[in-house]
Amino acid sequence: MNITTIGLDIAKQVFHVIGADERGHQGLKKCLRRGKVLEYFANLPACVVGIEACGGAQYWARELKASGHDVRLMNPRYVKPFLRGNKNDYNDAGALCEAVVHPRMRFVPLKTPEQLDLQALHRIREGLVKDRTVLVNRTRGLLGERGIVVPKGIGSFRRRLPEVLEDGDNGLSDLFRGLVAQTYRQIRDLDEQIAHHEATLVRTSATHEVCRRLDEIPGVGAIIATALVAAAGNAESFRNGRQFSAWMGLVPRQHSTGGKPRLLGISKRGDKRLRTLIIHGARAVVRHAGHKTDPLSLWIQALQARKGTNVAVVALANKIARIAWVIIRREERYQPTLATRS
Repeated sequence: MNITTIGLDIAKQVFHVIGADERGHQGLKKCLRRGKVLEYFANLPACVVGIEACGGAQYWARELKASGHDVRLMNPRYVKPFLRGNKNDYNDAGALCEAVVHPRMRFVPLKTPEQLDLQALHRIREGLVKDRTVLVNRTRGLLGERGIVVPKGIGSFRRRLPEVLEDGDNGLSDLFRGLVAQTYRQIRDLDEQIAHHEATLVRTSATHEVCRRLDEIPGVGAIIATALVAAAGNAESFRNGRQFSAWMGLVPRQHSTGGKPRLLGISKRGDKRLRTLIIHGARAVVRHAGHKTDPLSLWIQALQARKGTNVAVVALANKIARIAWVIIRREERYQPTLATRS
C-alpha cells in the first residue's frame, strides 16, 4: 500500500500512527515508543504528516520535516469534527489523517528555533509578572485584615509598603512584620528579573531587522514587536492582513442565518497573550490621540466620537495587526499617510 498521508497522535512516551493512500483508504496502523518515532519515519517515503498543535508538536514537526516529510500542525478545534466513534489514540490519529488533507483546513505555523527562543523569553517574563501580581494581592489582603489599606497598583504598593514596615505604631507583630518584609524582598527580586528580561527583549528588538520596522508602528514597542515575530515568523501562513488579524481574534464573531448577517464582538481566538499586548498598545495610542492632528489620530478621534473608546481601541488594534502583516510579509516600512487605509 502506497502511504501518502499520516496522522500522528503524539504523547510523552507512546505515539500512534494511522496512514492512508492517495484515495484516503487507511491501511497503516501502528503504535510506536518515543525512541523509535524518528527511526520509523526516516524509513518511510515522503508523506504529508498531520499533528495536533499541542505541547511538543513544534519539536516533532521540525524533526520530521528534516526527514523530508511535509508536516502540518492543526488546531485541535478543527480536528475534532473528523473524529469517528469514541475518543482513543488510534481514532485521534485517524482524525488527523483525514483532516490534514481537507482543502479548507487551516494550519498552525511552524516556528523556527529563533521564534521559540523569543517565545520562551515572553512566557517566562509573563510568568514572573503573574507571580508578582499574586504576591502583591496576597500581601494587600493580609494587610487589610490588620486595618492597613494599600492602594491598588504595583507603583502604589512599592511606595506604601516600606512605610508600613517602618511604622512601629501600626500594631503589627514582629512575626507578621517579618513575613511582609520577606514578601517585599521577593517582589523586589521579581522586579529585577522582569527588568532583566525586558532589557533582553529591547536589545533583541534593536538588532532584529523586522522588529525595528515593526517598532515604527504607533503603539508597538520592543515587547510587542518581538511577540509578533515570535508568533508569526515571516507571516507566510497568512494570505493577507485580515487573515492575520482574524488569527489573533481581533475580528467580529458572526452568527448569520437566512441571509441576514449578524456581527457580534471580537472572536478572541488565537494567541490571547499577543492579542492582549496589541490591545494595550492601541489603548496607549488612543489615550494620546485627542490633541493630535495627524491622519491616524483624526481617524481615532472620529471613531471614538461615534462608537466610544473601547471600540476605537479594538479597531486600532485590528489596524495595527494588518499593518504588521504588511511590514512582516512584504518587508515594507510603516507609512503614516497610508495608515488609515489599511
